[in-house]
Parts: sequence; C-alpha cells; structure tokens
Amino acid sequence: MTILEFPRRELAAVLDQLRKDRNFMKQVAHWKEIEPAAAQYRDYPGDISSKLQAVLSGLGYKKLYRHQEEACRSVRSGENVVVVTPTASGKTLCYNLPVLQTILEDAAARALYLFPTKALSQDQVVELQEIIDLLEEDIKTYTFDGDTPPGVRTTIRAAGHIVVTNPDMLHRGILPHHTRWVKLFERLRYVVIDEVHHYRGVFGSHLANVIRRLKRICAFYHARPQFICCSATIANPRELAEKIIGQPVRLIDRNGAPRETKHFIFYNPPVVNQQLGIRRSVIHEATRIARQFLSGGIQTILFARSRLNVEILVTYLREAMIRQRKPADLIRGYRSGYLPRERREIESGLRSGGVRGVVSTNALELGIDIGRLDCCIMVGYPGTVSSTWQQAGRAGRKSGVSAALLVASSHPLDQYIVNHPDYFFKQSPEKEVINPDNLVILMSHVKCAAFELPFED
Repeated sequence: MTILEFPRRELAAVLDQLRKDRNFMKQVAHWKEIEPAAAQYRDYPGDISSKLQAVLSGLGYKKLYRHQEEACRSVRSGENVVVVTPTASGKTLCYNLPVLQTILEDAAARALYLFPTKALSQDQVVELQEIIDLLEEDIKTYTFDGDTPPGVRTTIRAAGHIVVTNPDMLHRGILPHHTRWVKLFERLRYVVIDEVHHYRGVFGSHLANVIRRLKRICAFYHARPQFICCSATIANPRELAEKIIGQPVRLIDRNGAPRETKHFIFYNPPVVNQQLGIRRSVIHEATRIARQFLSGGIQTILFARSRLNVEILVTYLREAMIRQRKPADLIRGYRSGYLPRERREIESGLRSGGVRGVVSTNALELGIDIGRLDCCIMVGYPGTVSSTWQQAGRAGRKSGVSAALLVASSHPLDQYIVNHPDYFFKQSPEKEVINPDNLVILMSHVKCAAFELPFED
C-alpha cells in the first residue's frame, strides 16, 4: 500500500469528532477559534524591473502583501528596517526583492545574509536560487558555513553576490580574514539578519558586538551597508534590532498576509494523584491525541522539550503506525545531532507529504519551509508566549483550517497557562533583552577587533 492510498479525512471532520468525544472534551481547558483574515495586497513598487516582477508572478506573487511592499519601498529609500509579522507571512520576499533588484541594477553589489542555523540557511538558498534560475541572470548565491569545502570557499570570496552564513562563521571565518573578502566588503550593500528574536541574552549581546566589528571593517573599505531584519512577534522588535545593529530602524508590523481559521486547544491531562497534583503522562496523552490526527491522514508536527522526549514520542508513534500496518518511516524525528543529509531528507519528506508526522525539538520552530502541515501538538508549554505562537504557526502555513494543541504537563507553569487562558491570549509576547556593553563580552570582542584592524593611537 502506498502513502497515497491511505485514507485522508478533512481536519474539520477530525476536530468535529473530538468535540463529540466526551472523554476528550472533559480535559479541554479552553478551545479558541481564531477567525480568518483577508489578505491586503499592494502593487509592486515602480522601480522593480518588469523581468523580476514577471518571474515572481510566475511563482504566485502577482501582487505583494502590504508589509512586503512597505519593506521593499523603505529599503529602496535607504532605511534600515525590521519586519515583524506572523509565521508564513512571506517575510523572505521583504529582503530578497530589494536585494535582487539592486544586483540587477549593479552587478558589483553584494549582500550578506545571516541565519541562526545551517538548516535555515540551506532552506533559504534553495528558495532564492529558484528565483535566480528563472531570472537567467548571473547572480551567484552561496552558503558559507562549516560544511563548505575549502575549494568552494575561494570561489565564494571571489564571486559571491549573496553570501549566506551564520553569526559564528561571520565571527570566525570572515571578519578575521577580511583581506580575502575584499570584493564582498568593498561593495556590501545589504546585511540581512533573519529570526532576530533568536538573538537575546548573551547570544544576542555577542551578535551585537560581531555587527560592530562588521561595520568597522565595512567602514575601512568605505562601505555603509543597510540592515534588513526579520523577527517573530516580540514586545520590543525595534528596540532589539536597534541595539543589535547600533542604528535607527523602521518598524514594519502591519501584516498583509491572509490568515485562515485556526483552532487553538488547551488540553489538561486527567489527574492520577490528587494529593500530589500529578497528572497522566504528557508523553502518553500527546501520543494518543496525535494518533487520532495521523490515522485520519492529517499531517502533524509535535514539539517536545528535550531530545530524549523526541525519541520516546517517535518510538511510540512508529509502533502505532506498525499496528495499523503502515510504514514506520511515516513518522520521523528532528533534532540536533542528525546529519545534514538526514535533516534535508526529513524536510523534503514533509514538503512532499512522504513524512506524515514529525516530532521535533524547537529546531523546527524557526522559519524553515516544511510545507503544508495541518496540526501542531506542543508537548508541554514551550516556556514563552512568543515561542508558543511560533510553534503553533508551523501548522496552517499553506493550508486552510489548522489546529494547534497545547498538552500541559504537571509543571506549575503549564498548569497556570492552561487554567488561565485569558492570560495567554491577552498577554503581549515577552521582551528580548541584550547588553552589548557587558564588560566581559565587550572586551572579548575588542581583542578580536584589534586583531582584525589594529587600533590607531
């Protein structure tokens, strides 16, 4: 039996069945239906070439969403921007469009893309390369990370129009060797920092100092790049972006992308020990709920809080598949420690439908394109309002009705959230805080800066 032969039910039918299940509904602390919203479109800015517009139209971008048009227009006018819109709202085009248009106008222009993970870098390069191939222009895009072979690195330094990397490689592999990257730094027009909300605390404080060093080297080569930042919903996106890049930033947060109906369900497992307040295992309850969606052919993602829990859930769900006489490989795990080839295979399987269910740590919380997922099950509260919305947004990226379920553990924070749903739904996301001037962090980067370019007396 092939995957396509497995019966598939509509998500609405599975949700309706759950509503009629008394045992399930008895444990539902809150069921919120988030209403859909229509798209708000804008025409392409007048300075975007007809050729680029034609290629993007062929890919389905016949018009831009409001935030995409506003971001492109602001960048083209010379402003630094931070774009803050929900998951799957098309933030990628907010930087690809102005970058590609600038390179079409000036073949010597360069751009540097920073992503927090290798997986996200690879994913974005594939999408960008598709546009470039259709343009039939000589725009060279390369990923520069720890997996890049030495021979290819020479080519990237000499000819890369768009260099895609991560903060660690910028810190260790590019800035200390800037004399090998003269063509990049002399004509660097744009620096893109995606998933900027990821850079908080000590990590964000280090990145802010790496950007200081980057700007110092750019100034040495008489370049003043613009910064384009993208973020998930947080309470202080402009403040965070301005601290990271050290310059004023325009906030673009009026989302123009459409939103379909989403069912957000808080599920609290039954109590097994009243005196101690212990509830039934969150792992077993999440497995049982996931089986109901998977058996209906609903493509589902589960987020677990540890790598161990990922492997336990994968084992339980695979056993369930085998009992139903379905291939165990319909269920895959996704976490750090997997080889790049394995990760690419899983991501491809999710996009094609060959993988019906995936269990992940927060590694898939970032904006990697994993296709059309209908249901997200969070196995325990992720810890922040922002992360919860980010994980919930992984379902419904390219589909209609979607569902997000938070299955609470016995942990006090989980119990507070599911028993006070108004706190969650009315609470603004958390602020992200960094301190680039922390003396310990700052002095370590001063040493790096002195190595890269000696300070003048």
